[in-house]
Amino acid sequence: MDLRYPVGKFNHDGDLTSSLIESWIKEIEGAPALLRESVAGLGDEQLDTSYRPGGWTVRQVVHHLADSHINSYVRFKLALTEDNPTIKPYREEKWAELPDSKMPIEVSLLLLESLHSRWVTLLRSLSPADLEKTFFYPDSGEIKVGLNIGIYAWHSRHHIAHITSLRERLGW
Repeated sequence: MDLRYPVGKFNHDGDLTSSLIESWIKEIEGAPALLRESVAGLGDEQLDTSYRPGGWTVRQVVHHLADSHINSYVRFKLALTEDNPTIKPYREEKWAELPDSKMPIEVSLLLLESLHSRWVTLLRSLSPADLEKTFFYPDSGEIKVGLNIGIYAWHSRHHIAHITSLRERLGW
């Protein structure tokens, strides 16, 4: 197994059906609970263990999910209210080194629970026309709102699997 991609890389080539979109929204909705479950009972030493050699610690992964999903939520809102806005990338690896990524994880767990509640409400309100709206990401090009829902369902699954696969490998 590739420790960087325990659930594989995101890939979707088919149609964005309403049932597929809803399944992705359900994944986003359930992600905070799955994340909380994945870190349940871990002590500071475990939280400060890298999920792979040269990778982030479990603590950094939890805080990264909060950072990334805040950015994503804003990107959705920009795409819904502007015409193909250009999204500013951020240096994830640098953000993971900032002091707030060393805080207790409960801060980001609570943040994700609240953020995902708002995000899911927004996502469930989208019309078929909204799903076709786009934003421009300099690293990836033009991205449709509908596809971005899938990207962030995968993103949640991807990082939670970093934690659960580490726990499994180390017998935690």
